[in-house]
Amino acid sequence: MTLVFTICSINYLAQARTLGDSLRQTNPDYQYVIGLVDKLNVANLPDELMPEYTMLEVDKIGIPNFAAMCDRYDITELNTAVKPFYIDYFYKSYSEVTKIIYFDPDIIVYQPLTGLNQALEQHSLVLTPHTCSPTPDWERPNEQHHLNTGIFNLGFIGLRNDGTARSFVDWWKDRLVYECRIDLCAGLFVDQHWVNFAPVYHNNVLIERHLGYNVAYWNLHERQLWQHVTGDWMVNEVEKLQFFHYSGYNPDRPDEVSKYQTRYTFSQRPDARPLFEYYRERLLANFNTEYRRYPCVYIKPPKVLLYQRVRKAINSPINQLIALLESN
Repeated sequence: MTLVFTICSINYLAQARTLGDSLRQTNPDYQYVIGLVDKLNVANLPDELMPEYTMLEVDKIGIPNFAAMCDRYDITELNTAVKPFYIDYFYKSYSEVTKIIYFDPDIIVYQPLTGLNQALEQHSLVLTPHTCSPTPDWERPNEQHHLNTGIFNLGFIGLRNDGTARSFVDWWKDRLVYECRIDLCAGLFVDQHWVNFAPVYHNNVLIERHLGYNVAYWNLHERQLWQHVTGDWMVNEVEKLQFFHYSGYNPDRPDEVSKYQTRYTFSQRPDARPLFEYYRERLLANFNTEYRRYPCVYIKPPKVLLYQRVRKAINSPINQLIALLESN
């Protein structure tokens, strides 16, 4: 059995529902689970906001000292830090699972993932690089940005249920307990930088360069989009679009490709506009406006988190040593 999951808080359930709808249409044999980093009994959602997909709340998967992780991390860091813990839970709790696929909630799957299924018959891990060819300019994002954020985009990862993948997940869990921060000066960008080591530490890792995988603002320079008369979306006229990652897209600002990029506008890339218009339509139909009103119960206000981090920096051993030397 192939299990697909995503992770989000309630404020992103419109995206998670849209992903689920696309999977139900293209890959109905997959089991889909929403890993919810939130509490339903606190939110008390009305019936129309309760997804029909399985939701597994994060406090049900047994993460050791999860409350301390909540104290350390903001909402992005926390939602990425729990990823390998969910994978480990699925390994241990679903004996029939042979393959696990993770997608960020802001993804739509456009095809049956036949090639990915076949790849996971042979490989323990499947990863997609942010880009498969050089960026054409210094607009954002360029290769320097990818050096900061990671060679691979962890909005997607495929794993087989085997010893290699389990070993990788155990190692990944250990790293993300404390070091799933956005701290570029320390070489950290949530869960992504750590996975740079995966193809070095393990032999059976596929770096998937299929141009239809994980299409997003960061690789549009190498991927032209076109809709065939059959309705299939094509990439560079030769590859079928497998899944599109709408990272940084805001349906309230429909004329922007992504808040994270400066390379393209829709006037420069009219080929991509219909995909984004479709996504906006699906998000609004799945109650995006309503979900955005729900704050995550686990996350402290930004000012409180900033205070904690400053206090930790002040109390770090190196700063204590500097203070001692300066006092003598």
